[in-house]
Formats: sequence, C-alpha cells, structure tokens
Amino acid sequence: MIMRKTILYFSFMLATLGAFAQTLPAIGTAAVVGKVDGIAIEAKVQSPSAQPTPLQVACLFEYTENDLTNPPALPAALNGMLHLDEALHGIITELRKSGRFTGHAYETLLITPPAGTIPAKKLLLIGLGDRNKFDASIMVTVGSIGMREALRLGVTAYSHASDLKDAGIDSPTALVAENVLKGALEAHRTQVFLKEKKMSDLKPLSKITLLAGPAFYAPSGEALKKVIASYHN
Repeated sequence: MIMRKTILYFSFMLATLGAFAQTLPAIGTAAVVGKVDGIAIEAKVQSPSAQPTPLQVACLFEYTENDLTNPPALPAALNGMLHLDEALHGIITELRKSGRFTGHAYETLLITPPAGTIPAKKLLLIGLGDRNKFDASIMVTVGSIGMREALRLGVTAYSHASDLKDAGIDSPTALVAENVLKGALEAHRTQVFLKEKKMSDLKPLSKITLLAGPAFYAPSGEALKKVIASYHN
C-alpha cells in the first residue's frame, strides 16, 4: 500500500511539473512592453548565444575554476552563458582563466565574434565582481555601461543578458531588470542632453532587448513596464 501511494504521489508530481512547464513561454517568445524617448523596450526568452543583434551585452562574475559548469551554476541545458562560451569555442573561459578578462566590477571587453559562431555582430562582456558580494544596485551602472558602449558604436539596437541565474546567483529578478533599464535610459538621456549642447554625435537608438530564461520572462517584463511607467508620469 505504501509503495502504491508513493508511486501515485510521484506520478501526480510529475504531471504537475509537466503542466507547469507547459505554461512557461517558449524560446523566442518576445514582446515590446513599451517605449521611452522613442526607444522600444523588449523582453525576450533567448540565450545570448542565439540572439541576432548588432551588440550583445553579457555579464560575468570574477573567475573561479569551472564556474560555468559546476553547481551552483545552472545545468548545461539551461545555462545561457555556457552556451555562449561553447559557441565561441571556449574563448570566454580562456580569457577569464588567463586573467585577460578578470570579471572585476564594471570591467569591459569588446569582442568581434567570428563568422559562424553567434549571430551578434559584437559582444560586450561586463564584469560583476565578487559573486559572494553581489548587490542588485550595481546593475544600474552595468545598464549604463551597456548603453554607452552601444551609443559609442553607433548601433541602432542592442541586447542585454545579465546572466546572474546562469551563475547560480539567487538574484531578485524584477529589481535586476529594473536597474539595468534605469541605468540604460539615464545614460541615453545624458547623451541627448549633450547633443542639445552640440557636444555629442548621438545616433538614434530604436530598441533595447532584455533577455531572460523562460521562468523569468514574466517577472522581467512586468518590472520593465514599471520602469517605463515611471518615465511617463
């Protein structure tokens, strides 16, 4: 009887988990959740290794041995940063392991991906510092850095992947998304101000896409809407 109840219990749990999984958005699901200063803000379920974009921003903590594959990093099937590294033939791990890119807070490195690796034309790595000291407030500056590099390169659109969940960090999804967008929009407005003073050759930016895993798409989208609403009040 106990064995039968156990089997029934696990059958119920598997059915429940299967139903839950079916409610998650599919890879490629995307929606423009609003606009600020003429820039469309898009949320999308996608890995940075598969996102077609003029510029892909990806974030990394300071290197520790095998941190893209060992727990608490997400399993390989769900780990977008691991997919990005593999698509680039391990160059991200090589850069980090050699100390050429340390991942210190706000450190940046711009990469031109070879043809046939990832669809992004440019890849910007941004350091997040010590994973054990992560505070979501730093994502405001990270968002600003991504925007400034996009404007410096003169691209018309770019994508941002915070990659915190990939690294196994239990980060506040909504707050991270809010802070990234706030930093980006404020950086853009600074350049608009400078252009009005004839001190910037700002080119129009049409879209920012924030990438998220299936489980974090909805909360990220709601957080972005909240930020957008604050700019319209």
